[in-house]
Amino acid sequence: MRVKVNLKCSSCGSQNYLTSKNSKNHPEKIEVLKYCPKERKVTLHLESKLIL
Repeated sequence: MRVKVNLKCSSCGSQNYLTSKNSKNHPEKIEVLKYCPKERKVTLHLESKLIL
């Protein structure tokens, strides 16, 4: 089953991206290098809870 997760910037804390993952195949948290528009550079983004 795929679940929706937010990707949160590790340096400024803003939640910039929404993605999904298969929690059965990948139970570990996602860590991805993505562009942060607030800091205007590429930073490490970590998986956080989906807040609706």
